[in-house]
Amino acid sequence: MTTRPRPTPAHVLDWLDEAAERRAKAGLTRRLRPRAADSTALDLAGNDYLGLARHPEVAAAAAEAAHRWGAGATGSRLVTGSTGAHAQLEAELAAFCGTESALVFASGYAANLAALTALAPAGTLLVSDAGNHASLIDGCRLSRATTTVVPHAQPPAVAAALAAHDGPALAVSDAVFSVDGDAAPLPALAEVCRAHGAALLVDDAHGLGVLGPGGRGALAEAGLAGAPDVVATVTLSKALGSQGGAVLGPERVIRHLVNTARTMIFDTGLAPPAVAAALAALRLLRAEPALAERARTTAATLHRRLTAAGLTAHPPAAAVLSLRAPSPEAALAWAESCRDRDLLVGCFRPPSVPDGISRLRLTARADLTPPQLDTAITTLTTTAPH
Repeated sequence: MTTRPRPTPAHVLDWLDEAAERRAKAGLTRRLRPRAADSTALDLAGNDYLGLARHPEVAAAAAEAAHRWGAGATGSRLVTGSTGAHAQLEAELAAFCGTESALVFASGYAANLAALTALAPAGTLLVSDAGNHASLIDGCRLSRATTTVVPHAQPPAVAAALAAHDGPALAVSDAVFSVDGDAAPLPALAEVCRAHGAALLVDDAHGLGVLGPGGRGALAEAGLAGAPDVVATVTLSKALGSQGGAVLGPERVIRHLVNTARTMIFDTGLAPPAVAAALAALRLLRAEPALAERARTTAATLHRRLTAAGLTAHPPAAAVLSLRAPSPEAALAWAESCRDRDLLVGCFRPPSVPDGISRLRLTARADLTPPQLDTAITTLTTTAPH
């Protein structure tokens, strides 16, 4: 019997170089690009939907909180990581979104992991949309539940999966999908869940601040806010321009998460400056509800003018707009050409896109001016691959 020679310490990780070479050949290499604080580039790549990340009141709130509480939370939420600011944000976020309670996490990713792992014990069926965000997919994998992935935005497929299961079940969906920016059929999903005795978990990361009355989110728009069988997750890092995430829903759900969610129990709490910034942004949105409508109008304008110029894009449900590219290489070259002209756009390539189609991803911000829109449209159309 022959044994395979063991690699020496210098060669144990050689497989990483082979994987990097395969990514390079496929045009899928990713690189970090630090941005300058004084950059003058037009940003259609970030998720600052309402233009609040640099708002003077938001920045001042973060600075004041840093002086008052310090730079970090210093511990998990159950030890030293909960401050009065956390409690205030949770109360105002729940009131704004129309739910009984809220619980803030260090990220939206952590909020999704918490909700899925805590609400789906062994014996539960999770019915997950094929277009769901990676954090929802990972939450399903980490839970002790059985997961069935159903075709994108198809309530009948959800109904069929639920009908085949005898026991507790939870349907899981983004409210607005981050690839094409299309919306989930939430009323139909809720109807299907109720017909089969299942709960509904909705990730409203891209809906909060953009959809619903005054930006209260997709659940408010669908008439599901505060429903006893619906749980929402949100991020504080998009429309609210800060950092962190939250789970919103019935009080008993939040109480359960406090006692069982590992990303709350074992992770350091959200830093007080980020908490204060999100709270200031939430109050600005409450005082200026037209911000949400401006973001939607900007997205619709981008879609209308870019498709009129011959580019292919799915109609945006909120502030996300994606332009299809013929290949990963073409998408990367298109994004680089835009960057060379001081326009920042996202570049989505496999495996980040479930359908394998590469795209440029644009963010329609509420604070974009007509001249900036003109510049963006001209740049995108003149650099588009043919």
